[in-house]
Amino acid sequence: MKKAMLGGLAALTMAASAMANDTSAVLEAGGLVYTRQDSVDMLSEDLFISQEEITVDYVFKNQADTDLETLVAFPMPAIGGFLEFNAALDDYEHDNFMGFTVSQDGQEIEPQLQQRVTVNGIDMTDEVKSKGVSLLPLSETTRAAIAKLPKDVLKDWETRGLILNTAYDPEKPVAPDYYPLWKLETVYWWRTTFPAGKEVKVHHSYKPSVGGTVAMTFVRDGASTPELEDYRERYCVDDAFVKTAIKLEKQQNYDAGIYFYEKWMSYILTTGANWGGTIGKFKLTVDKGDTKNYVSFCGQNVRKVGPTTFEMTATDYYPEKDLHILLVVPSQ
Repeated sequence: MKKAMLGGLAALTMAASAMANDTSAVLEAGGLVYTRQDSVDMLSEDLFISQEEITVDYVFKNQADTDLETLVAFPMPAIGGFLEFNAALDDYEHDNFMGFTVSQDGQEIEPQLQQRVTVNGIDMTDEVKSKGVSLLPLSETTRAAIAKLPKDVLKDWETRGLILNTAYDPEKPVAPDYYPLWKLETVYWWRTTFPAGKEVKVHHSYKPSVGGTVAMTFVRDGASTPELEDYRERYCVDDAFVKTAIKLEKQQNYDAGIYFYEKWMSYILTTGANWGGTIGKFKLTVDKGDTKNYVSFCGQNVRKVGPTTFEMTATDYYPEKDLHILLVVPSQ
């Protein structure tokens, strides 16, 4: 894939902000996954990505002489458990934690929900459900339900690796404090029909996971760091972007709350290849959110189309790599 890098060129207005030594990873999600239908072409895909929302508009056409029924799925990123999870997520309390919606030809679709929980690869879904506990591993409602379980069940769940008691005081006994350890996998799915010889328009949207860290990690003390090589591959960071980051680093004043940090977003593009061919017309729009932000990502023939938006278009596009976006953001 040809590489391209784009950066914002604007004066920065700084405001004091508290600092913390923390990093949040990205939950990677992508487009819809269809069972294989060689007679159905993806005529176009229009993908828009911002920190607030990801929207995708598809146009399909069934080239066969008969209607075709297919199964469609949207796999949500796996979440949990307590010891392993360090990703950016705004909603821990609802099954649809990314606010996923879908419609076809303007009609909203109510998808089916499939959820499974596992511990070390062992399916524990029925066990958790049988005790009336939510499958959401990061939910406060789930923790409250676990706390009410009988002692013999709690002991059994600890043995199975479903929960962990984190309470400890070397000087006196303390009440247990249990956290779920299981991993949750969620898939929304539904059936749809592609009428013979007709175009079908599908739209879906969701709120992305935006990860990041409180500092720039690919430059330090006026020079690049070992992480830069990974950034060149993942985000197509080029020498000009590195020079800009080094200049920004010199403007930092942590005592005054003036600094720059990273944000990350990802989108699984390679599912578009599930059709066994190319996407007729592909359009990607990335919105960096603010003129003070800087952005870098890999693409083909990328151009700036607005104060904060960048666009890539391609014909007969075959997605070889998933999309990863780097934002360098000033403290506000």
